[in-house]
Amino acid sequence: MEAAEYESVLCVKPDVHVYRIPPRATNRGYRAAEWQLDQPSWSGRLRITAKGQVAYIKLEDRTSGELFAQAPVDQFPGTAVESVTDSSRYFVIRIEDGNRRRAFIGIGFGDRGDAFDFNVALQDHFKWVKQQCEFAKQAQDPDQGPKLDLSFKEGQTIKLNIASMKKKEGAAGTPRARPTSMGGLSLLPPPPGAKNAALAPLSGEHLPAGGFVVQPAVSPSSGGATVSWPQPKPATTATADIWGDFTKSTGATSSQTQPGAGWVQF
Repeated sequence: MEAAEYESVLCVKPDVHVYRIPPRATNRGYRAAEWQLDQPSWSGRLRITAKGQVAYIKLEDRTSGELFAQAPVDQFPGTAVESVTDSSRYFVIRIEDGNRRRAFIGIGFGDRGDAFDFNVALQDHFKWVKQQCEFAKQAQDPDQGPKLDLSFKEGQTIKLNIASMKKKEGAAGTPRARPTSMGGLSLLPPPPGAKNAALAPLSGEHLPAGGFVVQPAVSPSSGGATVSWPQPKPATTATADIWGDFTKSTGATSSQTQPGAGWVQF
């Protein structure tokens, strides 16, 4: 079943009057003052319905709902519904019966607001009909619709406002601060080749036969700890002793050197 077969209600007004109108002799328009406004031919309820693109103005009995007359409207404004020239509460409508016979009658509302709602209901319906027709045309031929032009016109400029962004602390590219101390000692990176430093002899020194390298002493005044190093083994011959007698050194004292102990304190 197609959607056009359903009938929707657009407007309902409980009080409307119907008048017989004289034939229009000229094209100047209808005038409600020429009608016998105090003697309406019929009074009842008005209901506007829509079925597809056609609207129907139906005049019904207030109690039973029996149809008195109806006016199909296929265009608004048009000949099916016309306003009078001397009032906003009265209209002329063209009614039809089942045999396609037509007649023009006058209708009027006691309240001016009801007349306004009657007019707006018809306007909204045919505005919707117009939109549906445009959508159908665009669906058949999409190229006929308006195209969006985003190109720059002559002399047109564009302005960009880019706010300055602050770098977050610790972000990528920001140098990280080194820890200054840990337990009272400064932390420095190890020198290059530190892994092989213990295996290579110092410059200008010779590796003794015992395989030991004597490190320089740490001065007690510098705040360093006293380190004891094992005494190198004496050579097999008297001429191979390159270390000398540490006990007879001129710089040694009784507190620093213990003869024959086997260890030298620096």
